[in-house]
Amino acid sequence: VSVRENIAYGMPACQQPDVEAAAKLANCHDFITKLPQGYETVLGQNGASLSGGQKQRVAIARALIRDPAVLLLDEATSALDNESEAIVQAALDELLASGGRTTLVIAHRLS
Repeated sequence: VSVRENIAYGMPACQQPDVEAAAKLANCHDFITKLPQGYETVLGQNGASLSGGQKQRVAIARALIRDPAVLLLDEATSALDNESEAIVQAALDELLASGGRTTLVIAHRLS
């Protein structure tokens, strides 16, 4: 499964710009573009070639692309460094401010 397919999972009709927009919100676009084939890079079993933080950011992008009415984030940024967490948190805050969605955030660390 490629990075693009992983993010688009559950919403196969989405287009590349949608995938990239979700990846940018989740702060994973930059590292994805540095992969050998970018968004077409095959990740392997359970994303074995990605770090824990990279996996979390791809999972967040996968959740965001669906634009769900209810979003449940359970320790969504626990494997991220402080800088990445701040970027992802700012994007999530922006989404929360836009309204139209119920979001539950479960976290031990509130930054």
